[in-house]
Amino acid sequence: MSQTAYRTHHATEVTEALVGQSVTLAGWVDRRRDHGGVAFIDLRDSTGLVQVVIYDEEMARPLRSEFVIQVTGEVRLRPDGNENTHLATGKIEVVAKTIEILSKSDALPFQVSTALENESENKLPGEDVRLKYRYLDLRRPSMQRNLKLRSDVTRAARRALDEMDFTEVETPTFIKSTPEGARDFVVPARLVPGSWYALPQSPQLLKQLLMVSGVERYYQLARCYRDEDFRADRQPEFTQLDMEMAYVDQEDVMAMAEKVIKAIWEAAGYGDQVTLPLPRITWQEAMDKYGSDKPDLRFGNPIVELTDYFKNTPFRVFQAPYVGAVRFEGGADTPRRQFDAWQEWAKQRGAKGLAYVQFLADGTLKGPVAKNLSEEERNGLMEAVGAKPGDAVFFGAGRRESSQLLLGAVRVELARRAGLLDPKKFAFTWVVDFPLFKPTDDPDDDDYSISHSKWTSMHHPFTMPSKDWIDKFDKDPEHAMSDSYDIVCNGEEMGGGSVRIHRDDIQDRVLNVLGISSEEAQEKFGFLLEAFKYGAPPHAGIALGWDRTVSILAGADSIRDVIAFPKAGGGRDPLTGAPAPISDEQRAETGVDYDPDDDED
Repeated sequence: MSQTAYRTHHATEVTEALVGQSVTLAGWVDRRRDHGGVAFIDLRDSTGLVQVVIYDEEMARPLRSEFVIQVTGEVRLRPDGNENTHLATGKIEVVAKTIEILSKSDALPFQVSTALENESENKLPGEDVRLKYRYLDLRRPSMQRNLKLRSDVTRAARRALDEMDFTEVETPTFIKSTPEGARDFVVPARLVPGSWYALPQSPQLLKQLLMVSGVERYYQLARCYRDEDFRADRQPEFTQLDMEMAYVDQEDVMAMAEKVIKAIWEAAGYGDQVTLPLPRITWQEAMDKYGSDKPDLRFGNPIVELTDYFKNTPFRVFQAPYVGAVRFEGGADTPRRQFDAWQEWAKQRGAKGLAYVQFLADGTLKGPVAKNLSEEERNGLMEAVGAKPGDAVFFGAGRRESSQLLLGAVRVELARRAGLLDPKKFAFTWVVDFPLFKPTDDPDDDDYSISHSKWTSMHHPFTMPSKDWIDKFDKDPEHAMSDSYDIVCNGEEMGGGSVRIHRDDIQDRVLNVLGISSEEAQEKFGFLLEAFKYGAPPHAGIALGWDRTVSILAGADSIRDVIAFPKAGGGRDPLTGAPAPISDEQRAETGVDYDPDDDED
């Protein structure tokens, strides 16, 4: 309902149908223009802009950018030739009869006007300034659109889940510290000195308890907290759309999630880009072809493995456990200085460099690698990598996973520079058949490990081994597979899930592989193990990273652009100054410094 104490209409509701009628509007002065005794202001509210004409100079004189005003006036058509086809209200204007200043504004630290050049991202101030004045940053139309989009797709997801008979259940924010994939944020319990709550990294154990409780279809938009080292596009607190189902298998959950995804994309106006069922790729195929467990399939150019091709090579660098290549279409004419820049690019990602070969128009090979290859290798290389004259090829050699990750990053960077990453084109895939465990000492993995052995969980300790591995996963952890699945869109992991362990004997064996003793298990999540003794149904679920999902739909460069009040680097909040010291009195009350020995004294 538009009519309130301060307005009869929103800006974009003022149309040609209201010509000759009086309206009252309220909003910000977006900008002001003076033309020979007549002032024009663009009034902005949450819906957009409308032009206001002021003939009274005294009425117009005090108005400045971002003043909050109330305008009452008559709607009229703009004079011929003065229409603005870029505005929804571009055919009309409001002739002001009265203007009341509701609130004044100081000079802005940066401009938020929709009409100025600085609406484009490269004209904005640094992120710390934007976050310090986030309430101003959020006035920008692009940010308003993002918040509205988030609201719309949230409503669509809820509607889709309601239609599938899901029950929305809230789970606690203060829980016990349990082993998951990162460090916990902990909160001192004032009433129990020396004891601590943990903020949930996810509702993982609680939603499993809901399955034991008889809530067969659960969901919630859950707030989650992870104390991780800073990464460019991570937040210490985030939201996920959490969904869990009883008496289902992997296929049931994936089919349910696809319906939710379809509803979300339809709400955002992109439903025609979601064709069900969504494609699938195994984890191994994703790594082998795309160098990533979250492949971007908006473009092709898969990695070509050349390990066998170079099995007898005289080139020492390629005498490695793995050799792969990515084609650089049309790259043969790239100047040497740009290839040198690629070396630096690779080194920033932890590689020693990035070997390459150029295929000249006459078919000859050029580049520092070419002279180190045998004649046979040079003659067959173009065909082996699927290149043509005028192309170049980048190589990765060494450990399989490290080399694939490098080549996967090269593949995406080549596509980015070629303009192939269209943010309005969406390419989905399920990634399935993940390993159950991964090595704790993997140099390419910076996740927090909760295990005390050479193996840690690929997803989390409550993931069910695949049916073929239930009887033997603990005898061969290196090759054991799991019933887990990720949903990927445009090279981003949008969400993931798994079939959960519902039998205490299987859970005990998984924890044994991780080196978690029965005593430690009882201490950390004995409540779940206890629940399994009273009849736990088979269950499975999935969670969509809600910030990530909305950022993909919005075409945003960062998830921070779809979160109203995000944190900056290191978990800092430039707006409120958090985290901040507390007073000595507060510290004493929290019991942080509690020493049980003092009680004995």
